[in-house]
Amino acid sequence: MSNGNAAGPSRAESLRAGPLRVGSAPDSWGVWFPQDDQQPPWRRFLDEVSGAGYEWIELGPYGYLPTDPNQLRDELARRGLTLSAGTCFAAMHRGDEVWQETWEHVRQVAELTTALGAEHVVVIPEMWRDQGTGEQVQDRELGDGSWRDLGKGIDRLAKALHEEYGVRLQFHPHADSHVDTQPHVERFLEMTDPQFVTLCLDTGHISDCGGDNLELIAKYPDRIGYLHLKQVDPRVLAGVQQEDLPFGPAVRRGVMCEPPNGVPELKPIINATRDLDADLFAIVEQDLYPCSPDVPEPIARRTRDYLTRCGAGRR
Repeated sequence: MSNGNAAGPSRAESLRAGPLRVGSAPDSWGVWFPQDDQQPPWRRFLDEVSGAGYEWIELGPYGYLPTDPNQLRDELARRGLTLSAGTCFAAMHRGDEVWQETWEHVRQVAELTTALGAEHVVVIPEMWRDQGTGEQVQDRELGDGSWRDLGKGIDRLAKALHEEYGVRLQFHPHADSHVDTQPHVERFLEMTDPQFVTLCLDTGHISDCGGDNLELIAKYPDRIGYLHLKQVDPRVLAGVQQEDLPFGPAVRRGVMCEPPNGVPELKPIINATRDLDADLFAIVEQDLYPCSPDVPEPIARRTRDYLTRCGAGRR
């Protein structure tokens, strides 16, 4: 799919004023669920993300923003916002038995995503600890058979998204999921089809799980298709690791912090992406659930200014 034409640059190209198209996500406003009293109303999120100077956003959990494409298109347009991607979870390691249920959900996300002109769906693997309670609900490690099911299932999902909707599947390694550490990320990349599956490199989650973002970029330059920019506080992370704290409580403790107060350094990552043969989104996605409603917007403004100084986005 393309938003451009022979007569001139596409809207995406015209809005791009730096080496990366910098946006934000509902996650940076403390949004993890379609409905939750601890989250800001969606209109407030849209008003504030636009007011903070961003032009690109993700859908976040399906159902948080309006799912009627005409309504959502109007709401975004009146605030000067454009959609970069849809997002969803998938449990493809469970095998063929979950295909139909997974596809029904993913196609809803894809239909809304493409109706708004976006070309990416970010897929996060199901977590082995409950996102809300932290309770362990699955085995911590996958067996070889489940790894094969995961690779096969993601390939099938990515091919279906490409063939039916023309969108790219961006796979998002995540703490407390089975694709978390760098060895797991590399195993996943080696077993999936590079024609259809690329990586949403989330700098915070890679560092949270002990990985090296720059090494992954250097080793798999053709598999980096999308970026989530965030940092972790190494002091908080040390305690999280010592206690084996689940991801939700770790976020509430402040493991994901405002740049430039954590790791990894973002400027070298931004510089490394200049050598990639890719037109990348860089979405700020600082996990803040739950947070006071007055917390996100000032952080979002400061983060955007910081990323601009690092050479990303509009100057």
